[in-house]
Amino acid sequence: MPPILFLLASAVFAQGTSEFVLSGLLPQIAADTGVSLGTAGLLTSLFAAGMVVGAPVLAMLGSKLPRKLALLAFLGLFSAAHVTAALTTDFPLLLVTRAVAAFANAGFLAVALASLPALVPSDTVGRATSVLLSGVTLACIVGVPAGTVLGQYAGWQAAFWAIAAITAVAAAALATTSFDDPPATSPVYREWRVLAQPRVVTTVVKGILVNGGTFAAFTYLGTMSPSTAWVPVVLAVFGVGSFVGVTVAGKAGPKILKAGAAVLTVVWVAAFFAAQSLPGLLTAALLTGATAFGVGSALIAKIVTTASEEAPRVAGAIATTAFNLGAVVGPAVAGAVVVDAAHARAAFWVSAAFTAAAMVFRVKK
Repeated sequence: MPPILFLLASAVFAQGTSEFVLSGLLPQIAADTGVSLGTAGLLTSLFAAGMVVGAPVLAMLGSKLPRKLALLAFLGLFSAAHVTAALTTDFPLLLVTRAVAAFANAGFLAVALASLPALVPSDTVGRATSVLLSGVTLACIVGVPAGTVLGQYAGWQAAFWAIAAITAVAAAALATTSFDDPPATSPVYREWRVLAQPRVVTTVVKGILVNGGTFAAFTYLGTMSPSTAWVPVVLAVFGVGSFVGVTVAGKAGPKILKAGAAVLTVVWVAAFFAAQSLPGLLTAALLTGATAFGVGSALIAKIVTTASEEAPRVAGAIATTAFNLGAVVGPAVAGAVVVDAAHARAAFWVSAAFTAAAMVFRVKK
């Protein structure tokens, strides 16, 4: 794998940390900004929604720039949004910074994913995708717990400063790196026609459903913990599993998609019964993280490889949108099922339903 890929993954690490770290900082933010905890939760949902909208919009805008310049612009915007957030206690302005950060994150990920076929041989795009997405899984293992601890001891603003600093360092390193940028062969708007192809649509829908199941359960995983002290441990174990999953998926390639959704459905059902005890919950967190992210990352790679031949500049946006639509729809459906903390395990049934639905869609070669 080329060194630039690991550099891009480090930026994704900062972005993944930003997306998930607020779950441990919301009480502090609510107190400092004078809003309720529920209102502060809008910072999380707005980020996910911004990712969905931002991916296609900024992929279009970014296509007018060389890929390296577009990536640098998105990183600069992402870092600036976090600096602004760290300097304010005005909640409406904080909401704006989260929306801007989400747009920048979506644009960066869309361009980075679309760049993979130009950075690595076609038969290693799946492995390259797993390396890039390992930034998200490492964020769950290291970034989120570290950011939570930092925020608890030095104030939530410190976590934003740290994310801004990591992003700035990644941008500075990227600025000194050469980057292949194949010339455009057609107007970018024509590339969206790839969504009329059944094989692309099938893969996208399957990606939305699988990732919807992943985030339906992940949203309530901490709530299933027997005490608040175990919440970061359970989430970290899930993160370890997800890292293992994307690593295995990168090596296995499309093979993992043959029975991936079926296996994942069984794992979600088993997790419901296992999570009644702490050892069972930890085991479930590890196995669901590995299986869900393994299948999910393989689908993202498949979306990129399937669409990139005819849509090289928007393939990454399509994959990013599919991933984040799952992150929005899954928790929304789970929220309607999980009536209170005592019934948090019901989220596993929602996850199983999503992946069972995904089994209907067969991904073609």
